[in-house]
Amino acid sequence: MELRHLRYFCAAAEQGSFSKASRTLYISQSSISEQIADLEREIGVTLFIRDGRSTVLTAAGEIFLVEARTVLEAARHAIEIAQGAERGEIGTLRIGFFAGSIGTNFTKIVRRFRRDYPGVRLSLFEMTPTQQWQALVEGRIDLGFTRRLEPQYRDHLAFETIRQDQIVAVLPKDHPLVPGPVNVCDLAAEPFVLSSRETSPSVFDKVIELCSEAGFSPKIASISSVWSSVVLMVQAGEGVSLLPLNHQQSRANDLAFCPLTAKDAYVDLIIAWSPRRDSTIMRSFRGLAEAMRRS
Repeated sequence: MELRHLRYFCAAAEQGSFSKASRTLYISQSSISEQIADLEREIGVTLFIRDGRSTVLTAAGEIFLVEARTVLEAARHAIEIAQGAERGEIGTLRIGFFAGSIGTNFTKIVRRFRRDYPGVRLSLFEMTPTQQWQALVEGRIDLGFTRRLEPQYRDHLAFETIRQDQIVAVLPKDHPLVPGPVNVCDLAAEPFVLSSRETSPSVFDKVIELCSEAGFSPKIASISSVWSSVVLMVQAGEGVSLLPLNHQQSRANDLAFCPLTAKDAYVDLIIAWSPRRDSTIMRSFRGLAEAMRRS
């Protein structure tokens, strides 16, 4: 049984005549008669009473008509869903992010996408940069707002740079170097609180690079996996830190977030994805993110 059998049957039932149905469908009457006869033989049920002048449904035909219409409507709906998915209007989108540096623009992009694509179910997952890379490779998320990829992931993932996040010195407000700009070499004697390399290699490596360029290796007093914990330890007097500026969390009254004199004091925020899993929905989101970045 094929969908055309059901379409021919429904047309004949609704028109009450094979000849009228043939004119509606723009096919010959003999073709409709043959297809409906094939349908009756296949299901083993007589669907029409044929008396030469009219075509009337049997009792079984009346019931079959209801179900046939349901099947045809379901097929039509399935086609619309598939076409909507192809256009990027329907489906799912799973996005990884880390709270330490997404900023307010991220939430604006998400709200705008939800407004423009109401048929897409968008889910957000908070993950560290390293967790995002593995989740992208394994297909557990579709897009990731993350840091620069480590070499082992560059053959598997594609990315676009969203922006460059400024590295600042996080100091107690009464520190003599406040308000800056701070030359990193002036922090050589200070104990450092660092963001863990296991969670964000690019930030850790950039801090080590900045200190090395300033002529020293930092005295590491403590390491934490998240931005907020590093800030908390600086507040507690554990040491100073160099971190990407987080505008949402840089309002601590007892701390100063001072610019650096170094010209290359920044790390990239990127949006990454798996090219072999790329889709129209993912391209639509990336296009919106790029448009809003430029606006």
